[in-house]
Amino acid sequence: MADDRATLPETEDAGPPSPFDRFFKLRENGTNVRTEVIAGATTFLAMAYIVFVNPDILSATGMDFGAVFVATCLAAAIGTLIMGLWAKLPIAQAPGMGLNAFFAFTVVLGMGIPWETALAATFVSGILFLILALTGVRELIINAIPMQLKLAVGAGIGLFIAFIGLKNAGIVVADEATLVGLGDLGTPTTLLAIFGIFVTSLFLLRGFKGAVFYGIIVTAAAGVIVGLIDAPSGVVSAPPSLAPTFGAGIAALPELLSVQMMVVVFTMLFVDFFDTAGTLIAVTNQANLLTPEGKLPNASRALVADSSATIAGGVLGTSTTTSYIESSAGVGAGGRTGLTSVVTAALFLLTLLFSPLLGVVTAQVTAPALIIVGVMMAKGLGDIDWGEMEYAIPAFITVIAMPLTYSIATGIALGLLLFPLLMVFRGRGREVSVIMYSLFVLFAAYFIWLAE
Repeated sequence: MADDRATLPETEDAGPPSPFDRFFKLRENGTNVRTEVIAGATTFLAMAYIVFVNPDILSATGMDFGAVFVATCLAAAIGTLIMGLWAKLPIAQAPGMGLNAFFAFTVVLGMGIPWETALAATFVSGILFLILALTGVRELIINAIPMQLKLAVGAGIGLFIAFIGLKNAGIVVADEATLVGLGDLGTPTTLLAIFGIFVTSLFLLRGFKGAVFYGIIVTAAAGVIVGLIDAPSGVVSAPPSLAPTFGAGIAALPELLSVQMMVVVFTMLFVDFFDTAGTLIAVTNQANLLTPEGKLPNASRALVADSSATIAGGVLGTSTTTSYIESSAGVGAGGRTGLTSVVTAALFLLTLLFSPLLGVVTAQVTAPALIIVGVMMAKGLGDIDWGEMEYAIPAFITVIAMPLTYSIATGIALGLLLFPLLMVFRGRGREVSVIMYSLFVLFAAYFIWLAE
């Protein structure tokens, strides 16, 4: 396979360094302002789909669509700006796919928990993540969870997201005899979603960095042209009000004092923790920024940036904000410093002015994005060792339980319950950490509580 890393640009040797150069150490990293701006724009285009998809998902809980749009843009800008100015890394942030699905479909719609309480859980998970980042406990937790289960969690969330996309598209429907079945593919809105899947796949196959975003734009335009979607009333306007969601999570903090909500907070923390760690390592490795010992530069600052964005999102009104693997698109375009992230953050703020376009982004328009992102997340299945049953069984149960129970938390809980038991039965119980046994007790109590 050809190396997809961009060739570093030639830097100017003449003249004194600019303020940007001195602050971000552009020359030291073999880059320049022009390259960093292009890289920041590339990263934004690769992940801009989230400003449409996140409000669509969270509004299913009753949250105000416009307010979530504003909260999404602001949380992404805040987290990405901190990452750029403090950690000085070319990594962007936004409300995470999978975590928004967990928030909406598992916590609010599945457990019947008010969205305000779910926002409170998001806020607290961010606080806990910040504490773990500052104290160094993160390494202990990361090392305690077997890689096989980490891979299974990511792949399972991918299947769950894809299942939601298939449902929203009308491709998969409820069936009394078989639980689910094939929908009417001749329905106009379903045909629009199928068109979107093909268009997005084509962009992806042709190597477009913003394939998912472009797919949404083309699908929405097609829907307007054929009359399935009303044309937007305008293009630019003042941002919608943030009032419907701002501070709602803080007011609901007292509602978190239950076993059920403790598990919700832990699940948010767990998924964000490993998603962030994997993304940071993958992107910085692509950019050749890892130290010779393989360590992440400014690791604690990067994790603080991530957790701070989640805290901000919990206050503003959106689900967990996390580092985005799409940042690799900007690195591929030559981004090597925090200036890349600053440019991306600025574009998220600029997006606030284009709220009239949200009206054309229906569930059928965002369904292809969910399906394609699900495909991307499922690639971890290939790295699971299916030959070792003590790992393969809990990994499989984790993956399959998420879409079938319509719950990310249930999939994680079942996997973490099974793993210690199977290791004990295999005679390898001493290899299981105290942390894993503690999680076993926590999730056992969770299921016992649910059964009552």
